[in-house]
Amino acid sequence: MLFRPVGQKEMDLIAESGYKAFPPRLEWQPIFYPVMNEEYATFIAREWNTKDAASGFIGYVLRFAMRSEYLSQFEIQKVGSASALELWIPAERLAEFNENIVGEIDVISTHRP
Repeated sequence: MLFRPVGQKEMDLIAESGYKAFPPRLEWQPIFYPVMNEEYATFIAREWNTKDAASGFIGYVLRFAMRSEYLSQFEIQKVGSASALELWIPAERLAEFNENIVGEIDVISTHRP
């Protein structure tokens, strides 16, 4: 299982996909970073997304399953505290990443200011 904190615009695009895929990165976003645990995803959704106009001042925490053999090619990145663990997926590989999602992307929590 992986997790992803998102704002409203990204959540809308995920819903449009039928909860099956993440939208392409914007030109200034070189990586897609799913996170390894709910605690870190919740921190980002609650502390960053709810204070960000571009996120619509709302943060969602998403959970989704992936094929482990696919994920094994990516190194876990520690970006802060012990729970701040991410995978860095190059933006140009996001379509391939989406093809390896098992089932649907679930919304597990919503955070507002």
